[in-house]
Amino acid sequence: MSPSNRSPRVLVVDDSADTLEVLQRNLVASGLEVVTALGVREAVSILEAQAVDLVVTDLKMPGLSGIDLLRHVRENCPDTAALMITGYPSLDGAVQAVKTGAEDFLAKPFTDEELLGAVHAALDKLTTRRLVSNLTEDSLPLIGKSEPMRRARRAVERAAMSDAPVLLVGEDGTGREFAARQIRALSTRGNQPFISVRVSLIGPSESEMEIFGTSAPDSGKPGGLSEAARGGTLYVEGADKAPATLQEKFFRVLSEAKPDSPRLIFAVEQSRGAAARQFGLIDPLFHILSGAIIEMPALADRGDDILLLVGHFAGEASRIARRKTPEFSDEAIRALRAYSWPGNVRELKSVVDRLVASAGTGSIDVVEMPTLLRFSALRDHPWRTLAEVEAEHIANVLKAVDGKRSRAAEILGIDRKTLREKLRRLGLDSPSGDSESE
Repeated sequence: MSPSNRSPRVLVVDDSADTLEVLQRNLVASGLEVVTALGVREAVSILEAQAVDLVVTDLKMPGLSGIDLLRHVRENCPDTAALMITGYPSLDGAVQAVKTGAEDFLAKPFTDEELLGAVHAALDKLTTRRLVSNLTEDSLPLIGKSEPMRRARRAVERAAMSDAPVLLVGEDGTGREFAARQIRALSTRGNQPFISVRVSLIGPSESEMEIFGTSAPDSGKPGGLSEAARGGTLYVEGADKAPATLQEKFFRVLSEAKPDSPRLIFAVEQSRGAAARQFGLIDPLFHILSGAIIEMPALADRGDDILLLVGHFAGEASRIARRKTPEFSDEAIRALRAYSWPGNVRELKSVVDRLVASAGTGSIDVVEMPTLLRFSALRDHPWRTLAEVEAEHIANVLKAVDGKRSRAAEILGIDRKTLREKLRRLGLDSPSGDSESE
């Protein structure tokens, strides 16, 4: 979320005017506000003159480099995220970029989808950091009064009191990374690096190199992202997707931890009612984590917490937009409570943000709700097959995000390939195939 009533502002920096034009066109098409700079000096002038949410910079440029710009952003623009792009990919370059403050490292050539995914992921992390920055000693923003949320909040507070590893379990969108950031923010490592890695986005053969580099973890010289997180926290999303050899390395790091070793916080996706079965972890790693499991409850299991979250998100969005918080009608509240929220808190926040943005200074009634919420408020419809319900829900989500399949997949809690297969199976696929709207 940008700090004023505008779309997120992205500053793109490259020494090639043609590259700037292409990147600007693609980012503007996705709804972002974009400014460009032909080099670091021009970029610094822009940063001094206006608020920027994300800097996307090339690494190799004449004179001052992208690393120089990252250092400037880190030390002078604490409310700005950064994404490094380079045509010279290397592990050392990735580690240096992350340590200098980049949210991610994108190697050329990349697709439009990969660019937009990295940009939106960096902006999402910035939003999380902004929420975390509002922490006070007696206020932990894991909102909710339901018993499942009370248990999760108490577990997070206890976890922050030590450097022991943690395993966060829950459905996608329940706030596992947010909880990990709360653990770090409330701990003695609060001012140290927080490095996040999603295992499912790294190939099995590259994951060990990406995280540990070329050195064995018992050599005393771990590399990769673990080196970038030294003294801080390394958050591993999708630990159950990691190959057994990588899980074994995690176990060895935990078994031989040193004072400056990164604290490891793991997260796995677990649907309600599914058998644990060690959450897909190998025996040694599961056994060392079995006493440190924190369950993040699904929104559907949290009762009236949804009303507290709606109030919080609406207030936050209104404060950023510098307008009065709109009121929700009784019908709108009933629609919000009746919906099943398969995307959990992430989906709720997205819906509330859009409602507040479109409401202006007026109130919000059920007619302003997305179609899928208005439909879910009705209880007199005839029974339908599961395939019919799934097809309608997917179609409604795609409509709500203007056909952007990556965004729809994120809300639905599935990957883009799975969404494509479902669309074909349900007869919802368009003739355009692999278009940008995917």
